[in-house]
Amino acid sequence: MTPSSDGHAAGAIVFVGPMGAGKSSLGKRVARALGLPFTDTDTAIVRAHGPIAELFAREGEVRFREIEREAVRTALEGGGVVALGGGAVLSAETRERLRAHRVVLLTVDETAIAHRIRGQKRPLLNGDVDPVAEWARIRAQREPLYAEVADAVFDTSRGPTQRTVERIVAWLRGDEPADDETTARAARTEEET
Repeated sequence: MTPSSDGHAAGAIVFVGPMGAGKSSLGKRVARALGLPFTDTDTAIVRAHGPIAELFAREGEVRFREIEREAVRTALEGGGVVALGGGAVLSAETRERLRAHRVVLLTVDETAIAHRIRGQKRPLLNGDVDPVAEWARIRAQREPLYAEVADAVFDTSRGPTQRTVERIVAWLRGDEPADDETTARAARTEEET
């Protein structure tokens, strides 16, 4: 792979983050703005195996994560812009694969997420739980993993979606900083050299 303007290998541009942060919708728009193909790993899983909620119920979370790892591998090999499911970073194998790609972490606060997830069928938020409280618990559990793989962070809680897309594209081109240029990847890169 050839280096991009920000020094990373010119692999895929990958969106990670908690459920409802906007990985699919923003990823699709960023891909369009850059003229790149877009892959949503959750959509690929649904195409091959049926609805994720049913897959969870039928096969369990362990099997789902195996299927997800394979979908991520395939998507990353295809390049372009890739949106991962919120739990994809739970896999050490996936986190290792992400080292060769530019990773954008999308964040969102609980106030915004309450409106976004209302009425949706998400396997980890169903049942007799407060969906926002459960979302916050899952996000807190995964935050260190998101930080480990992220090159940049953009908050999607407020503001026009198009402005967020423009800021991400500008960051990818090296024209504008992210909300946060994460340090985990920088520290890991220094260790490797």
